[in-house]
Amino acid sequence: MLRQADQIFTVAQMRAAEDALIEAGTSVDALMQVAGRGAADYVWRVAAHHRVTVLCGPGNNGGDGYVIAEAIRERGGKVAVIAAAEPKTDAARNARALYSGEILAADAEVHGDVLIDCLFGSGLTRPLSEVHLALLQRLVASHRHAIAVDLPSGVESDSGALLNPDLPGFDLTIALGAWKFAHFLMPACATLGDLRLVDIGVAPVAGAAVALRRLHLPAPAADAHKYRRGLLAVVGGAMPGAALLACKAAQGAGAGYVKLLADQMAAPADLVIDDAPLAEAISDERIAALLVGPGLGRDSTARDRLSKALHRRGPVVLDADALLLVDKRTPQAIATPHEGEFKQLEKIFASEGKGSKPVRALALARASGMVIVAKGPDTVIAAPDGRIACAPRASSWLSVAGTGDVLAGAIASRLATGAEPFAAAWQGVWLHGEAARLAGPAFTAGSLAEHIPAALEACL
Repeated sequence: MLRQADQIFTVAQMRAAEDALIEAGTSVDALMQVAGRGAADYVWRVAAHHRVTVLCGPGNNGGDGYVIAEAIRERGGKVAVIAAAEPKTDAARNARALYSGEILAADAEVHGDVLIDCLFGSGLTRPLSEVHLALLQRLVASHRHAIAVDLPSGVESDSGALLNPDLPGFDLTIALGAWKFAHFLMPACATLGDLRLVDIGVAPVAGAAVALRRLHLPAPAADAHKYRRGLLAVVGGAMPGAALLACKAAQGAGAGYVKLLADQMAAPADLVIDDAPLAEAISDERIAALLVGPGLGRDSTARDRLSKALHRRGPVVLDADALLLVDKRTPQAIATPHEGEFKQLEKIFASEGKGSKPVRALALARASGMVIVAKGPDTVIAAPDGRIACAPRASSWLSVAGTGDVLAGAIASRLATGAEPFAAAWQGVWLHGEAARLAGPAFTAGSLAEHIPAALEACL
């Protein structure tokens, strides 16, 4: 069941959701109280009785700041507000009138433990002025911790762009009402610190993007066997190491049987190598899904193997070299491009390549007929039918050779279990990220693959 807390809203969707609440009988002032006091709960956990400074701007984000400040003051906290400008909305003026604490001018020299950035909110589309940027930078530097409310000032909500090149970083960002794309997209998401969400009662919106959350997967049925759990065939090629990494990950991600279609080679005892001619090998009707690309190569032999694999039709994951060789729409396929491969696919399928990462991924999905997993530190999944999902910011330790092969194996394994392509992509991306978390720092791709079973266990 879809929860509002899973959804990611554009600025327009967030405004419409708030308007719907107001039409249903609430008020802007009431929503501001719910949002601000919800944010104050998180601030209090960080600050408690330490000194807090709230930077308030002229709009409703500034109004949220006055509500936060009053909630902290009521609890006996040490709080001061810096007013960067006079309130310009009725709700912000009302919130300021209800705040009974200290209000300082923008040039006040303030030092403290926690700064709360309520200068500008998620609707900002232009850079901060030199004065406001300098003020924000100075206050962040003079406080031990910094918390952004909804988004840091100077971040564009729908794209994740930094509107100023030298914005400070934050320890915590408290989203109000719903997640925004910038909470998940680079470069913004690298500056946000931890993420928390305050529910203000907005309803789910049909067609909105979703944020990946921890999976809940069932254990195999009591009468399961290896074929019923799913047979995945991995098409090998010129470089066997990549295919072996993908097979290792796939074995731990839920498929009952993983078979490598390649020439005989040294391989783990629990991995079956099928060296029959490819057309013969993939004719096995028990194969539930194919993975093509890791270590495939780009020569004529690779093209022939890809052509044979796609001629079979049915669920398939295309990764690495296969992404540079595919040249036609491929229903039931999942493509897992990194940025360079993404751009190449956009050229192949005449996709515009304009806009934010989610916009580009959706355009490519519709042009190619494939589910697109636009991987990276800000992975985005898009389906031809319009569904979009964003993954939490990935561990930077994944920036090592071979981790993409592990991701492809995890996704293909979930596809072989019977998950439809968008769900299989979602599940594989989550397992990959969880395996990275469990592996800790400085892992290799092989170590990452070894942590896939533990990641799956965490979902049971």
